[in-house]
Amino acid sequence: MLDTVNTSPEPAATRAYRALERMIVILELAPGSIATEGVLIERLGLGRTPVREAIQRLAWEGLVEIRPRAGLAIAPLHPGDWARVIDARWGVEVVLARSAARNVSREAAARFHDAALGMRQAVLADDVLAFLVADKALDEALALAAENPFAARVAAPLQTHSRRFWFRYRAGTGLAEAAGQHVALIRAIVAGDEAAAGEEAARLMTLLRDHAEAAARR
Repeated sequence: MLDTVNTSPEPAATRAYRALERMIVILELAPGSIATEGVLIERLGLGRTPVREAIQRLAWEGLVEIRPRAGLAIAPLHPGDWARVIDARWGVEVVLARSAARNVSREAAARFHDAALGMRQAVLADDVLAFLVADKALDEALALAAENPFAARVAAPLQTHSRRFWFRYRAGTGLAEAAGQHVALIRAIVAGDEAAAGEEAARLMTLLRDHAEAAARR
């Protein structure tokens, strides 16, 4: 069971969502498996209502399917779908990056710096899970800085699906290349260079699509 001590100001439903999302991304809840609400409540150590709210959000994002009287089906992973996820992300990631560079605040810049530092440390430690944490932090900083909640809401579930595919199908590729491209994006945004930020976001999507195409061929 996860630690149930509440040291976070976040609402319980948000904490439940973050925990379940992480379990799905790192395949702790295996693709195609069936889980029950009761088991998840026990594992998270949270109440029925916040866990149920988190499940509803995950269902809307396509990460679980609610099957009445049968449980919760964790979304399967088909390598050919990864490229489709990247194609759907591409345009909105460029929009977010350009908007973030145009609007980046001191608070958002600090978050970007923290994400970059987390990625560098993950590379040095060869720690995939730490890299995923930093990647999530980057996505949240991007959503904050862009000041475009419509684009951020479109991007968020696609980013989660993409992390899950990357974790499953990256086939032992090193973290340095991925971290380098993410950090290049962060630098462009923090510098306030809107054009460069859009270009770096597109380069990141190109890199991920290359990985997706390689996964589909295996």
